[in-house]
Amino acid sequence: MNATACCFVNAMTVENTEIARGLRRRDPDLLDHLIEKYQHRLLRYLLHLTGRRELAEDFFQETWIRVLERGRQYDGRYEFSTWLFTIARNLVIDHLRRKRPASLDSLADDALPSDIPATAELSAFDATVQREQKEQISAGMQHIAAEYRESLVLRFQEGMSLEEIATLTGTPLGTVKSRIYRGLSALEPWVKGVR
Repeated sequence: MNATACCFVNAMTVENTEIARGLRRRDPDLLDHLIEKYQHRLLRYLLHLTGRRELAEDFFQETWIRVLERGRQYDGRYEFSTWLFTIARNLVIDHLRRKRPASLDSLADDALPSDIPATAELSAFDATVQREQKEQISAGMQHIAAEYRESLVLRFQEGMSLEEIATLTGTPLGTVKSRIYRGLSALEPWVKGVR
């Protein structure tokens, strides 16, 4: 590990430790900062899991309530985002178990909403191209298995490492790799024109 990577890992560890301390104290400024930092990623993830904006927003609120209530449980050993997404995922799974025996696929509508605001300004042309690409990918995502879709969202939209995805989903690393490979293969027919 080079010096830059070592400093980055140490900075992440320090940040996670500070988050853990702040959550134990129920620091409202920290919670505001975390919501601001993760709101778009978390809502986008929940939209992909549920396929319905209203349901995703309910789970979004409930996730942050759980973070506040159970902040003492976060110990800083893992990335905060991994812990946060695990809470959200478990809420969706619990909801599915209570409602009816179903899979994540049963919640998906024909198309995923793509109205989460972007964080960077694009030119009108770039924004149009990006929107068209997202629509093609979203349409294709509805045709692949839920476990593949979830792995692809976590890896490519949320930028999580394979190890973080394995931790979040409670599956072996090899299974995560397989799901990503199979998901990309299954998605290929719908995104032939996407570059």
